[in-house]
Amino acid sequence: MAHTDRPFDPEQAAREIRRCLDRDDCGLLETWLADALAADVAEAFAHLEPAHAARALQLIAPAERAFVFGYLPLSAQSELIAELPRAALTELLERMPADVRADLFNHLPPAVRDQVLPALAQAEREDIRRLSAYGADTAGAIMTSDYAALPPGLTAREAVEELRRVAPDTETIYTAYVIDAGRRLIGVTTLRRLITAAPDALVSELMQANPIVAHVDDDQETVATLIGRYDFIALPILDGEGRLVGIVTADDAMDVVRDEATEDALLAGGTAGRLAGTVRGASIRQLYRLRVFWLVLLVFGNIFSGAGIAHFEDTIAAHLALLFFLPLLIASAGNAGSQSAMLMVRALATGDVRAQDWSRMLGREVLVAGLLGLTMSVAISLIGAWRGGPDIAVVVAITMLIVVLVGSLIGMSLPFLLSKLRLDPATASGPLVTSIADVAGVLVYFGIASALLGP
Repeated sequence: MAHTDRPFDPEQAAREIRRCLDRDDCGLLETWLADALAADVAEAFAHLEPAHAARALQLIAPAERAFVFGYLPLSAQSELIAELPRAALTELLERMPADVRADLFNHLPPAVRDQVLPALAQAEREDIRRLSAYGADTAGAIMTSDYAALPPGLTAREAVEELRRVAPDTETIYTAYVIDAGRRLIGVTTLRRLITAAPDALVSELMQANPIVAHVDDDQETVATLIGRYDFIALPILDGEGRLVGIVTADDAMDVVRDEATEDALLAGGTAGRLAGTVRGASIRQLYRLRVFWLVLLVFGNIFSGAGIAHFEDTIAAHLALLFFLPLLIASAGNAGSQSAMLMVRALATGDVRAQDWSRMLGREVLVAGLLGLTMSVAISLIGAWRGGPDIAVVVAITMLIVVLVGSLIGMSLPFLLSKLRLDPATASGPLVTSIADVAGVLVYFGIASALLGP
């Protein structure tokens, strides 16, 4: 499909597709579908009703149809296939990449699976069953079995011919995997190395032995990290016996990174984990369940702030000017904690910092938070002196220094604690850190005020 320099509007494209289908003006639509980028076509289809999308999909050339379909979200794929004739669905599944096909199969209702599976060839059925058996979030769940494999005894000329033969059915031919008779991986070579070598050179002489690999049960993030670190096009995946069973490609690794970043962002915002599908397509029930847990939990957590204020009622009654600074101080504690938490969450996620680095990072955080607290104390003390006099200014300045220090240390330490407990460190950012810092800020503020000013 061709490239276009014009900005693409998926909603406008969807309206045009719908109008062409309603008028049975398929000629113009087929021309556009043939020329447009696959990702743009899929985005337009996502704005169509499943019946219209199914009709439009069948106007695309069979060789491109599965390519477009693969760009659709799984929820849209599931809705669309319900509208396809069985023959069209079978052809589509047979042409889909193995990993995309397995993902779709896992999201289909059991009744639809039972209808589809018998219509597929034996090889596709076995491939679906095998890839669908791996646990979620593992390398096996995102790998594809469509890879280029070469025996070590081929010459460079024969290897290039073999890659040309298998190219239509593989994810990539730029990296080829050298395997023995038992399908154990013994090396990796590249198309560039093969076509620039002497025609009679053996693959065994051109391969890189002992390549970097992952195993089917490895975490997806680990695989994505390896691909990003070494700039691989794909990473070979081995089973427990060292046999090559698939590869994870760079585009799938990018999907993993994107999904993990989305999940971390949702956790940082105080939601309960991952949202299946898109926000636009999510139901009211899904959005409610995603958000209600932390909101209710933090409501009860903030009761401690109220209890702290109630405990110091006499001090507050005697010095009403203290209330003016309360929102400012606890907000500063929460802001400092959130900043520190986000820095540590990101550092842990990228591997820049490890769990055993806590003590080293603690010393640095004390110094940085102390400097930040001093700077903010100087600023707030001037307002304190103007608003409530020198006594209030001293209380506010000391409190600012301490709450910024405490909030920062809480924000820095929580991600490490959650990582030690094998929980997602991203949970420690946002509302959780802010709520803990709020409670600490109230207690510190009125505790200092009570000690220096009296009841």
